[in-house]
Amino acid sequence: MTVVLDLVKNPRALRHPEKAHKPDTAVLKKPDWIRVRAPGSPVYRETQEIVRTNKLVTVCEEAGCPNIGECWSKKHATFMILGDTCTRACAFCNVRTGLPTPGVDADEPRRVAEAVAKLGLHHVVITSVDRDDLPDGGAQHFADVIRAIRVASPSTTIEILTPDFLRKDGALEVVVAAKPDVFNHNLETVPSLYLTVRPGARYFHSVRLLQRVKELDASIFTKSGIMVGLGEERNEVMQLMDDLRTAAVDFITIGQYLQPTRKHHAVARFVTPEEFKGYETTAYSKGFLMVSASPLTRSSHHAGEDFERLRGARAALLAAG
Repeated sequence: MTVVLDLVKNPRALRHPEKAHKPDTAVLKKPDWIRVRAPGSPVYRETQEIVRTNKLVTVCEEAGCPNIGECWSKKHATFMILGDTCTRACAFCNVRTGLPTPGVDADEPRRVAEAVAKLGLHHVVITSVDRDDLPDGGAQHFADVIRAIRVASPSTTIEILTPDFLRKDGALEVVVAAKPDVFNHNLETVPSLYLTVRPGARYFHSVRLLQRVKELDASIFTKSGIMVGLGEERNEVMQLMDDLRTAAVDFITIGQYLQPTRKHHAVARFVTPEEFKGYETTAYSKGFLMVSASPLTRSSHHAGEDFERLRGARAALLAAG
């Protein structure tokens, strides 16, 4: 009865039932360099209408992305497939957690492809919740979405941001065979913080997943991202960069962790813009083709422009011999 009453008094607990009884964490005041414009432009509302009409879910909304106003005002939406409920319960994430509706929405690939065409996207990012309940973790659904977009919008380049497909033999191969232009899988944080930040995942499995993509199809760009400000040490970030380069990852993103609610992992500190610049310089020196490091960097923020730069960097590298 206590649990039911708590849920009634605190509707947000319905979104994260596993966090409902956790003690509140302190919320640090945001520094001056973290400022975003409130959404509401006519183009923003047009993007919103296309998302609603096609009955789609976006990570922009579900994860509470601070860049939604900017991105949607450019008709840049990141679609989240396989439902809105994640089977994991990461300490940093604002996506709903729990038991998803069984199976997959077979019509979703068509609707996503239709929305991509309506928005006129030159580059699209497709992500998903974790679906540990599915035998393939949703791999075939990713492939179906990629192929539907290829048919509806042949000139659109496709970037996917996938789960880790942990203990789903053959799942990665299904996704890679669909030939996305960019395969992104985020490490999220350094290995020492996995038990508290990303307890359902395994750091070296994620690194190996990215390495395996290159072994299966070297033409696919690989990408990974982390948050800072969770309590990591600088030398741990340096080692993580080395691990990603050992796996031949092309592109790294580094952004500031922002706490969704008091029930989520606390922000240990706000990393300064100067520190982000230092991470960017170091990452390029380690051989990444593309680096995005700033307080408001997110995996899909400026993804289209970054893809063009990434493609140009590879071409320049090949031309140099």
